[in-house]
Amino acid sequence: MPKPNSIMAVLAIWSLSATVAESGIGVNWGTVSLHKLSPSTVVDLLRENKIGKVKMFDTDPDVLKGLMGSGIQVMVGVPNEMLGLISSSSGASDLWVQKNVSAYMGKGGANIRYVAVGNEPFLSSYSGQFQSYVIPALMNLQQSLAKANLAGYVKLVVPCNADAYESSLPSQGAFRPELIDIMTQIVSFLNSNGSPFVVNIYPFLSLYGNSDFPQDYAFFEGTSHAVTDGSNVYYNAFDGNFDTLVAALSKIGYGQMPIVVGEVGWPTDGAVGANLTAARVFNQGLINHILSNKGTPLRPGDPPMDIYLFSLLDEEAKTILPGNFERHWGIFSFDGQAKYPLNLGLGNGRLKNAKDVQYLPPRWCVAKPSTDLSAVVNHLRIACSAADCTTLNYGGSCNAIGVKGNISYAFNSYYQLQKQDSKSCNFDGLGMITFLDPSIGECRFVVGLTDSSSSSFIKHSRWFIAWLWMSWGVWIFVL
Repeated sequence: MPKPNSIMAVLAIWSLSATVAESGIGVNWGTVSLHKLSPSTVVDLLRENKIGKVKMFDTDPDVLKGLMGSGIQVMVGVPNEMLGLISSSSGASDLWVQKNVSAYMGKGGANIRYVAVGNEPFLSSYSGQFQSYVIPALMNLQQSLAKANLAGYVKLVVPCNADAYESSLPSQGAFRPELIDIMTQIVSFLNSNGSPFVVNIYPFLSLYGNSDFPQDYAFFEGTSHAVTDGSNVYYNAFDGNFDTLVAALSKIGYGQMPIVVGEVGWPTDGAVGANLTAARVFNQGLINHILSNKGTPLRPGDPPMDIYLFSLLDEEAKTILPGNFERHWGIFSFDGQAKYPLNLGLGNGRLKNAKDVQYLPPRWCVAKPSTDLSAVVNHLRIACSAADCTTLNYGGSCNAIGVKGNISYAFNSYYQLQKQDSKSCNFDGLGMITFLDPSIGECRFVVGLTDSSSSSFIKHSRWFIAWLWMSWGVWIFVL
């Protein structure tokens, strides 16, 4: 572990540089994926796109090692499931900070600026499961950071879902009655330690969960359903939601509290309304709105101090209990390729793709064209229980490609997950391997990623296959 003095020297340098260039636009980097890019590739992707802030949901050692020396500001997370232990044991808190914060900081280390204590711990669907742990965990972690000489630099925050507050109009915003006391204590703690209030705002979920929600109000391009609140008029759901929080904070005496939007975005697949066009329009509108510095009716000229887009990459292994769209929030697909043109306003123009991504050979598993597929149901169940088939459901990008196309998509998803093992394309003789990309429109049949150790071979063999096809009109397998 680095010596405290060396850590403080580095923190002083970081603090000076942070006052010069802070973008205000960051991303959430989740890692619940079936096809994972190496952390070094993702960090290069962040740098290439000049993204200077990253929010994590845990303390993945590989990710933190990848971020060391990058200068990128990092928010790490204490999972909800750990709050009970940390709240009840100062020793456990000390050990957590030592292993997950101190160990990565210092000269050439990670620039950890925030520790998120839980993730939406007051979500109403949790029925108060984590509620009693939050304040004791905050207290213990603050003491642990102080012992490590980090309390002046690393700030504790508590990311809250927007369901922590409620109202019919923004100016009437208030925290849920059962949360008023605990929120008052938390906000007082945050304020006394120079920490912002972190909130997650999702206009998409408002639209998805309410058939009466006006669609144009979810975006930033004007609406015929503006909300009038006294002398204030709201033209988009983001501003209305944000000011509802401002009003709730004002009611407990902290109306000027700095606010960070910890999660905000729009999915590209898996539901009606979740598509590439809507995601581009929402995210670009949001970024332009934030960077215009117009603020909101209750905070004119004072936008959120930071926003973290949700999310950087698709995560094909996330739970789909909230909806199939949960696996499709990324501004980049799982392989670091931009899904649509987006300018983050960081002086870098449109998104730039990840470089030197190491793919498996260009081949796919599909259903045999002349085979009776009446016995395919069990195979589909097995394939989709392991691989991601959410694009096949209603509203998904692959929903309309036909029955045989759906079967092929499921077969291929499983085949790529199994690193193109030829046996995984058998399906009792119903599957076959093809070298012709079966993708249709926005329905993309993926090719999986390979290990870095074989990257050079795969890279050259893909060119060799292409040369053979152009020169001889034949394909050969590259094993």
